[in-house]
Amino acid sequence: MSDDFDESSLNEEASKGLSWWYSSDDPNRTHEERTSRRIRRIGLTDRLLSHPGRLSILYFVVLIVLVTALLLLPFSTHDWVFTNFPVAFFTAVSALSTCGIPVVNTAEYWSTFGQVVILFSIQFGGLGVMTFASMVALGVSRRLKVSQRMLTASELGTTKLSEIKSVLTVVFGTFVIAEGLTFALLLPELFRVNHGQLGRTLWQALFYAVSAYNNTGFTPDATGLHINRWGVGLPILISAFVGTLGFPVVLNLVQCARKRQSPKRWTLHTKLTLVTTGLLVIASLAWFLLVEWGNTGLFPADDPGMKLRRALSAAVMPRSAGFDISWVPEVTNETKVFMSVLMFIGAGSSSTAGGIRVTTFAVIILICGASFTGHRDVTAFHRRIPRRIQMTSVSVCTACFALVMVGAVALMFVTGCAFVDAVFEACSAFSLGGYSVGVASAGNAASMFILAGEMIVGRLGPLTIAYAISRPMAPEPIRYPQENIIVG
Repeated sequence: MSDDFDESSLNEEASKGLSWWYSSDDPNRTHEERTSRRIRRIGLTDRLLSHPGRLSILYFVVLIVLVTALLLLPFSTHDWVFTNFPVAFFTAVSALSTCGIPVVNTAEYWSTFGQVVILFSIQFGGLGVMTFASMVALGVSRRLKVSQRMLTASELGTTKLSEIKSVLTVVFGTFVIAEGLTFALLLPELFRVNHGQLGRTLWQALFYAVSAYNNTGFTPDATGLHINRWGVGLPILISAFVGTLGFPVVLNLVQCARKRQSPKRWTLHTKLTLVTTGLLVIASLAWFLLVEWGNTGLFPADDPGMKLRRALSAAVMPRSAGFDISWVPEVTNETKVFMSVLMFIGAGSSSTAGGIRVTTFAVIILICGASFTGHRDVTAFHRRIPRRIQMTSVSVCTACFALVMVGAVALMFVTGCAFVDAVFEACSAFSLGGYSVGVASAGNAASMFILAGEMIVGRLGPLTIAYAISRPMAPEPIRYPQENIIVG
């Protein structure tokens, strides 16, 4: 029989609440204990969903661990041998970050199972850390929390929280359509290249389609990209270029096309991305044609049409996918520096490529122009850029430049390579460009770990990492007087 006068924690259900003053338990303490037990019952999922930046990092780390473990298995290689940990880890990070720098030949070293693992890694990495983490949150909680929506809005380039679910749906649809079209366009020419081998053709077309749109330099063929064939090179080039524009630009162009609106109705983000990307491609094309015209590594034949095709590929690929890297070590040091700048700038925001993004670069140029001409506002296309965007651009550029320089110096210490090569390799890893001059090798574990760290930060982005470790800003208790300083 229960004791009605016992309101201890062991009898709290049966107690009628008649004589709590007879109980030896402190009611305040029992209330705190019950509250603490309820807090402890809050699952890990709820805590992660309340902090989307950490959810994204956790998602990426879990994928790295899983893919590395799969690549370590003997049946992931052609020779059924255990892959050493640095090679498996570096390959996993390179695939998931959509960088694509290989330290072993993908077609010759990895088995069909290993290549399938790499292909799925490229796809999951290309979807974007924040995008896929948001889908995980949506599937688990049936709704996106406000903080998650805000960070996803920043990642996808939309400003309306109500649009996030529909945008995520369109993102997945865009992936399917782009990769499906690339797959279909590659089939005829690859079928001829493979002399009618249907199975090999289907596998290569699928691998190239996923790798191209996700701007990853892995190739399923030991001979590398068939750049000399327009039927293979052109679809890959177009797919990689579309992938560099970013989801916000593609969505805005599609929406304006449906409504039959003129380019004047494009968003400022779309205009800046397209104009800056166009100027970078034109400058790159002119550079390779003028500076590297006599380079037989890049231009093995004197045919002007062939040189134009290879120069166009070289102009587009450094900011995105590192296909056909055989010619890279043979270019001049001046071209390596130029390519390092291109890779550091990268592609469009929320795209499958990396870098500081072309919009960040454009805002930096506009800030300099406004400062040098004495204008108070930073404007473009008759629109004023908010001060918050300006500060973010400067912060991202400064932090990423410091990261690349630290990585380059570290590479010089562990490999003894030249400064130009170290900067080139660090920029390629951070911007997920996929090009390499051979600094990273399977025999040097330290170099692979350094570049893997650059890739992870490049894929996650400095803003995601900052959001994960930041705390809510408290109001400034004191605002100090303003005083000018001398700069420049």
